Amino acid sequence: MKWSVQLVNFIKILCWSLLTVASGILLVSASAYLYLSPSLPSVESLRDAKLQTPLRVYSQDNLLIAEFGEKRRTPIQFEDTPLNMVQAFMAAEDDRFYYHPGVDIMGLMRAAVQLVSTGGIQSGGSTITMQVAKNFFLSHERVFSRKFNEILLALQIEQELSKDEIFELYLNKIYLGNRAYGVESAAQIYYDKSISELTLAQIAMIAGLPKAPSRYNPINDPKRALIRRDWILGRMKNLGYVTPEEYSEAISQPVTASYHGARIELEAPYVAEMVRQHMLEQYGSDAYSEGFKVYTTVNSELQKAANLSVANGLMAYNERHGYRGPLTNLFENVPEEGWQQRINKTSSLGILLPAMVTQVGEEEVKIGLKNSNTGSISWENMKWAKPFLTVNSFGYAPKAPSDVLKAGDHIWVRITTDGSYRLAEAPLAQSALVSLHPENGAILALVGGYNFYDSMYNRATQAVRQAGSSFKPFVYASAIANGMTAATIINDAPIVFDEEGLEDSWRPNNDNMKFNGPMRFREGLYRSRNLVSIRVLRQTGITKTIQYLKQLGFREESLSRDLSLSLGNVSMTPLELATGYAVLANGGFRIEPYFIQRIETVDELYFEAEPVIACNESCMARQNESTMAIEGQEDTLSEDLLSQDNLYKEIFEAATIAEENSAEENSQSDAVSEATPNIAKSVMSPQINYIMNDIMNDVIWKGTGRRARALKRHDIGGKTGTTNDSKDAWFVGFNPDILTAVWVGMDDYSTLGRWEYGANAALPTWLEYMHTALDGKPEHKRSQPEGLVTLKISRETGKLAHPGDPNAIFEIFRQEYAPQQLSDENLPSLGDMDSEMNQPFSPEELF
Repeated sequence: MKWSVQLVNFIKILCWSLLTVASGILLVSASAYLYLSPSLPSVESLRDAKLQTPLRVYSQDNLLIAEFGEKRRTPIQFEDTPLNMVQAFMAAEDDRFYYHPGVDIMGLMRAAVQLVSTGGIQSGGSTITMQVAKNFFLSHERVFSRKFNEILLALQIEQELSKDEIFELYLNKIYLGNRAYGVESAAQIYYDKSISELTLAQIAMIAGLPKAPSRYNPINDPKRALIRRDWILGRMKNLGYVTPEEYSEAISQPVTASYHGARIELEAPYVAEMVRQHMLEQYGSDAYSEGFKVYTTVNSELQKAANLSVANGLMAYNERHGYRGPLTNLFENVPEEGWQQRINKTSSLGILLPAMVTQVGEEEVKIGLKNSNTGSISWENMKWAKPFLTVNSFGYAPKAPSDVLKAGDHIWVRITTDGSYRLAEAPLAQSALVSLHPENGAILALVGGYNFYDSMYNRATQAVRQAGSSFKPFVYASAIANGMTAATIINDAPIVFDEEGLEDSWRPNNDNMKFNGPMRFREGLYRSRNLVSIRVLRQTGITKTIQYLKQLGFREESLSRDLSLSLGNVSMTPLELATGYAVLANGGFRIEPYFIQRIETVDELYFEAEPVIACNESCMARQNESTMAIEGQEDTLSEDLLSQDNLYKEIFEAATIAEENSAEENSQSDAVSEATPNIAKSVMSPQINYIMNDIMNDVIWKGTGRRARALKRHDIGGKTGTTNDSKDAWFVGFNPDILTAVWVGMDDYSTLGRWEYGANAALPTWLEYMHTALDGKPEHKRSQPEGLVTLKISRETGKLAHPGDPNAIFEIFRQEYAPQQLSDENLPSLGDMDSEMNQPFSPEELF
């Protein structure tokens, strides 16, 4: 009896003790909750949580160009997640996720047992919900208050979000090593796949990373990662997530992970850098983490063509100047065991691949490539390799492969269109290409140099170079605007300037050192005669010409205020020159180039381009019709308006004003109204523009741009350009739908070589690119505007041809400047012409 009384007392004491402990725990918990809960963040913010997502740059047709940002993340929806992936993470982290309220007592007890029995924890005590709370709201500091906050937040999160919403946040937020945040980025980085393409073994490998992304990383420590993967697969089998057969298949798979950078789909690094700089200026450091998607104006097919044409153009330049020799000889300078390693470690250089000569034969050379691959170079693909001496000279042509290479040479090769290897070397010169839509300025393709990763210097937008003869069309356009015609006779004869104030006499010359005497204005441009250009500028006047050039959009500070302006003594970037040519290509309108079409995030549009548009005659007609429909009547314009060179521009302005007034007075106009485009300013009359286009078409068919005849098109105009001592070579060509400028030169401003001109250094690159750009496109020629007449003239005098003149040709004139005299009436003699054109020059006209 005594024993039973003692037992009852012990039980009472034990119960009171347990009650006291429980009350204490409850009191402490309540106190902690009351103390900590006011500082807890709002769980509702998780619904609108912005995951730090990198800046991504795309082409106009949605190909990835670049990715910028410390964290690589591609958010996914829970419903798009494979079931095996959900189960793998549950097996690894929280198999009771769908049953507990956010805190799993059983999981905590299991973790404690594992710690006691094995000295380590395989499955963590924190639930997935607790990890979401920690990752979104809390620091990783190991203190009690942080852990208690984690538990409180987990309970609160479970009250306000569904289980699937919590799991989606977890899968998108977790860090999985190698800058991968979220499972989709991890799949791309480790396996170059989307999560939907992963095998069960690969899914289990990724699921093993949250516990220790570095320790269990399959790239850093594949053995330890394999142990972790297999443990997770075993858990999945024990939990009934996979069958024994699926388990056996998955566990037999080797580690296949390797590092994969951002899946770049289009190489346009210079464009990507332009976007990055713009975004950094606009949005600061947030540009790298707010998930911006920037869609550029770049066309992927044209960009690929631009990349290849620039590379091929520079390779062709190299081959014209001879071979500078191999990088080194591995047999002589590197131990045998290091030969292949040296090739494997040598990065490709644009289209160039590293190789080692293994054997030299009579007709070919055997080569070793990366990863122990082999190949050969035929004699046909290396016989170009005359020894390079200087840019102006080279040695004797080789007669056999042994004259060029020997065994052990570490060389560059490139792959030709037929798949064979061709001896090559790093470019000696540099090049830039910019292609844009002349109607609105959208940049369709841009290459700023041979290899961005070797030099980030963007020559298309940053290299300020002399334009040379490629600038002449603008000087000639100014002359036409000031009364000259395409038939004006100009003397192609020597001039010597020996004025006071000049240190030396200036004796400008033509590139071939020859003179052709009197010739028509048109011929002077398409044959690019320097002495004709000088006389054209002098007759027009430097001040008038500069005013006209400013109107076209050229910066006054870049324009020389002397006669050298006529020879292209103007410094500008390839993009600036292309922008000027857009006026010629689009009918006479001044546009601004742009490269960003829109900027957006997942849920917001931040920017969309609204470029000014060149509104030519067909565009004007459409706008006019729209205005008439809105007003319900036809407006007539005064006769003096009809006489102006900017007729079409003023018609549209009048129509637009009428449309706006009508919209204010009549709300029913919404039925027929459309978004009115931003109309570009007209800076060159349609008549002058048409004449200039016609002359520049002659550059292709009769003049310095004859190589472009290979396109077999009659809607192309263009102009070559070469500066003094061949330091710069240019070709700019266009039709109404596309305009492309190509520059070739040395970064140090040294000469390209005495035989390098725009026609052979730049034009071939332009031609290769335009073959792709115009492939399958119909010819597009502008219709002749009103105010022009076509007359038969004398080839020698530029006057009206006498009836029956067998040498008569057709020429286009503005109506008010059409010749009235027959060719034999009151003609000036050559002596008179020379007297008129060779009056003393004022000092301000000279250098």
